[in-house]
Amino acid sequence: MITETFPFITGEEEVTSERLLTKGVEQGLLMNGTESVRYLIIHCSATRCNRDYTVEQLLRDHKTRGFRTIGYHFYIRRDGTVTRHRRLLEVGAHCRPYNRCSIGICYEGGLDERGKPADTRTPEQRASLLYLLAKLRKLFPKAMICGHCDMPGAVPKACPCFDARAEYLYL
Repeated sequence: MITETFPFITGEEEVTSERLLTKGVEQGLLMNGTESVRYLIIHCSATRCNRDYTVEQLLRDHKTRGFRTIGYHFYIRRDGTVTRHRRLLEVGAHCRPYNRCSIGICYEGGLDERGKPADTRTPEQRASLLYLLAKLRKLFPKAMICGHCDMPGAVPKACPCFDARAEYLYL
């Protein structure tokens, strides 16, 4: 069972509950509009860099966890191919308690050959991620780019295995 710890500080604001975190965001399957997106959250699939983790495997694993489909909005394969799995303003299933105010982006990998957390992004993934984030920043200029590990109250993980905030600070 996942439990969130409140209060916490995010974006220089104290958040005392999940309800306040998502204030102004509707409770249905879609967010209200572009102003609802506060975060662009980067994830890794936590799979070994020397093994394929296909979209089909990702879908199967997310359905096994009880999701109706893939929880991320975008998935970036090792060859740089970007696949889209949720509409932009559709609530994701990737980072509780931020699903109603974020876009989830996952890249294939995140573990080295021995299964240890590592930045395994290929040059193609780096290029695709940069391009995707630049486009999303135009649509959601106030959204902060961060990694799953940067999100207070979220399940603690090494994900995405690199410092997303620092790398994309000036994007």
